[in-house]
Amino acid sequence: MIDSVSRVGGAEQGLVAMAPLLVRSGVELHVAFLKESPGGFQEELRAAGAQVHPVLRGSRRARVSALRAEFRRLRPDLVHTTLYESDVLGRSAAFAARVPVVSSLVNSAYGPEHVHARGLSPWKVRAAQAVDAVTAQGVRRFHALTEHVAGAMAARLRVPRGRIDVVPRGRDPLVLGRVGAQRRARVRAGLGLDEEVPVVLAAARQQYQKGLDVLVSAWPRVRAARPDAVLLLAGSRGAETGRLEELAAATGGVRFLGPRDDVFDLMAAVEVCAVPSRWEGLGSAAMEAMGVGVPLVCADVAALRETVGGSEECALLVPPERPEALAGALVRSLEERGEALVRAKAARARFLSGYTLERVSARMVEFYGRALA
Repeated sequence: MIDSVSRVGGAEQGLVAMAPLLVRSGVELHVAFLKESPGGFQEELRAAGAQVHPVLRGSRRARVSALRAEFRRLRPDLVHTTLYESDVLGRSAAFAARVPVVSSLVNSAYGPEHVHARGLSPWKVRAAQAVDAVTAQGVRRFHALTEHVAGAMAARLRVPRGRIDVVPRGRDPLVLGRVGAQRRARVRAGLGLDEEVPVVLAAARQQYQKGLDVLVSAWPRVRAARPDAVLLLAGSRGAETGRLEELAAATGGVRFLGPRDDVFDLMAAVEVCAVPSRWEGLGSAAMEAMGVGVPLVCADVAALRETVGGSEECALLVPPERPEALAGALVRSLEERGEALVRAKAARARFLSGYTLERVSARMVEFYGRALA
């Protein structure tokens, strides 16, 4: 179960990427989702061999009832819930149908950064935490994307750390592709960018968590050092879009690309990928940039540090919400190309050792086996 099968979120992308390998490994896969997802991943999931079950109408209570009936009909060995709404409704329905349930922990939710986040109500955050924690008590096992998320959520949901297994997301190296001259030239031609123009890319939803306002605030300092530099923002509009457009209007060289289905190509055509998030569960964009082999600058938050290896061997790490530090790291990556490419090579080796889709899918099947045992 997942909130939606839209093409925007990391959880949805991770599911559709893993589905063919799960089916190939012998999993009979059914995917239920709760929100309308026009143009989403429904067809890709069906092509992978999954059956798709939209549960879109009615109140929460009505949808729990519909899910319970579906679980009783299918009698699955496990229900696996991902994201808040699916966790709460899916767990409740699974408990009522007497079906074992496991849940993914994809973010370190309910911390101080969420309580004080722009646009979030503190009492709503705490109310959501209480509901999550109550329904979590009946979950058989949890899957977390990082050790950081596992530790934080064990405390915040009041579940034993021993019931949480850590398995990251993965990507297929063949789908990601590599940095190459022909690929770079083709993508830049499509964007109208000359070969010599230094380009930075951030691929993220325009939400407070992603810290894109910090990146755009840093951009004038980057342009002071490299006046021809261009910043590409690829991702769907969100609560921060208006603020980002205001910040971008005060500087030059910022381009909003909107949602893209060629993010891996964009990564292969730029000098640096930036991931300025205020918090993450893993940091899919960082992991993907590692796989493509492009130099990476990340906010030094716990999950991103874990993803890139805990040092600056694979990426430059800067304090979160520090535009001046972020600008300095971006300029360094643009001007010190030799050391940036050494980091990118080390990052790709790290990706191949732990984040390939085949390796991650095998670990998820093992997780299901532990839950059933």
